[in-house]
Amino acid sequence: MIIIAGGLKPPAIKLLSDKIILKNNQNVKQIIERLEKIYPDAQIALKYNNPLELLIATILSSQCTDEVVNRVTPKLFSYYKTANDYAGADTSELEQFIRPTGFYRNKARNIIKAARIIAGKHNGEVPGAMSELVALPGVARKTANVVLYNAFNTLEGIAVDTHVKRLSNLLGLSSRKEPEKIERDLIEIVPRIYWGRITYLLIQHGREVCIARRPRCSICTLSDICPSHKTSYESRAKDQG
Repeated sequence: MIIIAGGLKPPAIKLLSDKIILKNNQNVKQIIERLEKIYPDAQIALKYNNPLELLIATILSSQCTDEVVNRVTPKLFSYYKTANDYAGADTSELEQFIRPTGFYRNKARNIIKAARIIAGKHNGEVPGAMSELVALPGVARKTANVVLYNAFNTLEGIAVDTHVKRLSNLLGLSSRKEPEKIERDLIEIVPRIYWGRITYLLIQHGREVCIARRPRCSICTLSDICPSHKTSYESRAKDQG
């Protein structure tokens, strides 16, 4: 069962006109339906066994691919098993475990600080509330939304990563650049039951078809409702190449 929590309230001033919101509200339902048919198994790519592992993996995924994170975490998770383990970790030792993920010094500091809060304030358990998650070092709304949806089946918002940001702009669902503002736009037009699901549908479509710098528009199931659809010969030739 998915728990629908309070989440973000719509902004006082609409970011899009009523006419555009109505059009996008109609389009987003088609987008979800079409992508569901193509990617029925779309899901988070990070490997984890419990909420703590998911939290750590998601922190590590910042400015790093899921593939690299998944290569790092098996040894990491076998060495550090609890919040207390991370809270008492030697910083330099933890850095070596996570070095391939980039920005490893900052990530190591945040993981240790977050683990100390989890161990001290939450009895060693990852909290299941947005306000408590975003209070942890290294955890913004995207990470919190990922953890809440995947670990707790709770919908409080929409996780906006680089794929979701790019496709939201291309599909005309948001003209914003900041993830939290894009999230607010999406919350206005995406049916709440899909707040968690749409992230992984857009991510998979972004990886397989709507690829950055070389979108395969000629085979895209959304081409007829996408304002960024390319019809040039160069695009078609690239898709066929």
